[in-house]
Amino acid sequence: MIELLAPAGNLERLKIAYLYGADAVYIGGYEYSLRANAINFSQEELKEAVVFAHNLNKKVYVTVNIIFHNQDLVGLKNYLFSLAQIGVDAIIASDIVVIKTIKENNIPVEIHLSTQASILNYEAALYYKNLGVKRIVLAREASREDILLIKQKTGLDLECFIQGAMCTSFSGKCVLSNVTTNRDSNRGGCAQICRWAFNINQEKEIFSMTPKDLNMAIYLQDMIDIGVNSFKVEGRMRSVYYIATIIYEYRRLLNKIKSNTLTKKDILYSNDIINRCANRESVPQFYHKLPTHEEQYYLGREEVSNQDFLGIVKEYQDHLVLIEERNLFKVGDMVEFFGPDMEPITIKINKMYDESMHEINVARHPRMLVYLEVDFKINLNAMMRLKVFDKNDYL
Repeated sequence: MIELLAPAGNLERLKIAYLYGADAVYIGGYEYSLRANAINFSQEELKEAVVFAHNLNKKVYVTVNIIFHNQDLVGLKNYLFSLAQIGVDAIIASDIVVIKTIKENNIPVEIHLSTQASILNYEAALYYKNLGVKRIVLAREASREDILLIKQKTGLDLECFIQGAMCTSFSGKCVLSNVTTNRDSNRGGCAQICRWAFNINQEKEIFSMTPKDLNMAIYLQDMIDIGVNSFKVEGRMRSVYYIATIIYEYRRLLNKIKSNTLTKKDILYSNDIINRCANRESVPQFYHKLPTHEEQYYLGREEVSNQDFLGIVKEYQDHLVLIEERNLFKVGDMVEFFGPDMEPITIKINKMYDESMHEINVARHPRMLVYLEVDFKINLNAMMRLKVFDKNDYL
């Protein structure tokens, strides 16, 4: 089975990820998780997440992937037992202490090795396989040849990142944050120093070391062919709109691969949607060659957050759709709906109403509830965005 794996920083994002096509979601609890700045999940929320996922026949993986210091060992065994009792489908670990604790105490949970372990060769993968690891989340720096040989030599499930931010260092090895801000990047406190812009002389010329985002849309079929089992999207701190958009596009591409209907037009269109949503350029990075200056921002960059995300569908009845607004929209705008179990639909806003059904011309207040007249049914939790790209324009 080919799995599409989504990030989620809270319950709302988790539910959106599943609704928009994810087969599994990875999340963090309040402890031992590498995204300390994410909202993360309480024990009760972890239980709710597992129940919600399993009711949809989907999976939940929990990250326990910090690099452990001595003081972090207190309570670890009990925490791992609690995750197993909740019914999580796997624990994502990077430190051997987590793997040994699970195996030595017969904790009934599957182990996935985090990308923080930086696996790039089959001998290292075999070592972890012998410890009881069932899946390897390969380093983001893995090439096609690396992936193929690891699969051939180990037979392990392989999980690879297909979308999201890259690290300037090898996965899991960066200490820039520690040195410059005293925030430990390997215990969840990364300050993303690689995203900073530095003045390199008195003329204030800018230097940066920021990798462009990863985007593997053009290589999905090839990755399937060489044995990748799980396609992972980065971004536990990303918005619901980002998660919905990225998962929706990759789900669509994977479905077209499965039905043998994928075209170059599909990939080009999805790339444009993905890049605009992420606000950064995205490229394949290490898959077929070492990155060059073309895959990196060296002299600064511009990341302008767009206001494409207009709202979420809260209700549909009798040709009226209720929108919870996120950004300003008005009569005359061309907008597009996309969402669970539906193809994108474009309309021009001709009439809109407030909650009391008074006609209005513009919606300008975030979380405001607005009714639009439409000629078709729109599914609950669909999203409305500005119409920017037309698939028919792609040759």
